[in-house]
Amino acid sequence: MILVVEPIDPEVMQWLVARHPVRYAPDLARDPRALRQALPQVRALIIPPPVSVDADALAEAPMLRAVGRLSAGVENIDAEACARAGVDVIRPGDATSQAEAEFMIGALLQMLRRVPVVNAEGLLVGRELGDTTVGLIGMAPAAEPLARLLEAFGAHVIGYDPMLHANDPAWQMLRVEPVGLRELMEASDCVAVMLSYFPRYQQLLGERYLAFCKPNQVLVSLTPSSLFDEAALADVLGTGRMAAAWFDSMEPQMLEPGRPLHQIDTLQVTPRVASTTRESRVRAAWDVAKRIDMALSLPAMPNAY
Repeated sequence: MILVVEPIDPEVMQWLVARHPVRYAPDLARDPRALRQALPQVRALIIPPPVSVDADALAEAPMLRAVGRLSAGVENIDAEACARAGVDVIRPGDATSQAEAEFMIGALLQMLRRVPVVNAEGLLVGRELGDTTVGLIGMAPAAEPLARLLEAFGAHVIGYDPMLHANDPAWQMLRVEPVGLRELMEASDCVAVMLSYFPRYQQLLGERYLAFCKPNQVLVSLTPSSLFDEAALADVLGTGRMAAAWFDSMEPQMLEPGRPLHQIDTLQVTPRVASTTRESRVRAAWDVAKRIDMALSLPAMPNAY
């Protein structure tokens, strides 16, 4: 049985029902006990962010083969426990990349206009995206449509990704000039951070790089906020060296009283909305549904729990 706990496109649901026994029960997201009771017969799950899948849940689901998420992030899924149990964690591939690229364009446009700078005449004025250098940190799937949109605006696009060598053909395909991270921070009027997060990247963007940001730089980030050193970020924002930053999700405790970023008025945080549009939800639902169908068609492996 496939247990669908997250609302899903009706056509995608019909497609799944035609191929598998399916239970649609979004109410279980608010009833953890009932959800656990349903797990023993479940072969695949599609869950929203509030529902967690950890080692305890996996122990209740001996037949589970796959866990799907339609939206960005997998903080509610213990990926290591799933790997030990032989359970696939299925997320949409590039289904949300167009939505994320458009969000970053919108965020950059707003910050460039809403946070004025002093021009040669001494006037406070906004700026145009087409007259900027934009640095992309991380060549996530959204980098391709973002680079294309930025090129249409007339911006010069440079990029950095620790996983891509400067001679990798991907840079030429994306039409992005590869540079070092410090050079990117020094040269960019705008920075878009999409770097996939790994523990070794924690606080990568700290004083070593943020201190060299170009004056009046604006930054938008879709990556987990732990990639940033909060004290260094607060310093460049608080002193005005960085004009504004927009995070599409930030660990709540980082904004609490007593923390460096508390009441920084040039910092904007949205509740992970970049990837969620009407169109991206449909694309993501089809992607996850088809990959779950494929996972269930493969020979069964015993659940380690």
